Amino acid sequence: MTKEIFAKEYLPYVMKEMASVLETNASEKLLFDSMSYSLEAGGKRLRPLLLLATIDFFGEKLSKGHFQIAGALEMIHTYSLIHDDLPAMDNDELRRGKPTNHMVYGEALAILAGDGLLTEALHLVAVSELSSAQRVWVMTELTKASGAKGMIGGQVGDIEGEKTTLTLEELQAVHEKKTGALIRFAVETGCYLTAQPESIMTEMMTYADNFGVAFQIKDDLLDVLGDEAEIGKRTGMDEALNKSTYTSLLGVEGAQKALSEHYNKAVTALTTVKKQLGKTEEVTILEELIQTLMG
Repeated sequence: MTKEIFAKEYLPYVMKEMASVLETNASEKLLFDSMSYSLEAGGKRLRPLLLLATIDFFGEKLSKGHFQIAGALEMIHTYSLIHDDLPAMDNDELRRGKPTNHMVYGEALAILAGDGLLTEALHLVAVSELSSAQRVWVMTELTKASGAKGMIGGQVGDIEGEKTTLTLEELQAVHEKKTGALIRFAVETGCYLTAQPESIMTEMMTYADNFGVAFQIKDDLLDVLGDEAEIGKRTGMDEALNKSTYTSLLGVEGAQKALSEHYNKAVTALTTVKKQLGKTEEVTILEELIQTLMG
């Protein structure tokens, strides 16, 4: 099964769970419309796909509980994008090829829509069809990945980085939280829900961590080299905001080299796991997902 077929088959279930929690709990129509607008704006759905693909990689049948957790993860990612686009943050007018949430619904409602998505994401985990122990674990790790030590902490570091030039190590530390934490959560949760041993978990975290860095490097390259019509957002924003990026610190060629290095580390770790599982002859969805960064 290719990643396209995998996404076509399983993402509708994720969308169904997200829509259901909004329809049940967003009683104010304008709030519902604003939350739905950003959730339905498209995007690659990379994080939920990584979670589901990891579960599938270890041979477990995907279930409603898995789709609920994948939906909660996408809701948190979407809320972060709404807030990241606000005038007080990156002041962006375009996201996924459409006007950003605050451009359509106003700044106040956009803030509340983001708050609503975050809160309902945790609600979705709480009522998910997992065991009570699994719900507690997922809630703990998801809030850790998206909270002050994770994504939000990374966003603060990103803002602070506009005031000074970061070193490469400082930049990596920022994006390990801002970009990498939710990617790591997706893979780690897939391993946890399929009860993988520590030896496999270690290799899978190497895959996830290098995926996160490669993803951010690719994003930085697209901001310099990408076509706005194709990537669905304005280019040149990092330079306009005086942000330290992989391209500003390493140059385009250096960033492309770093992208290849992290890609190779991720694939090597995944290959090690494939050998243990006897999957060496097949190309997995996890490999296809990271290969998209090299295009």
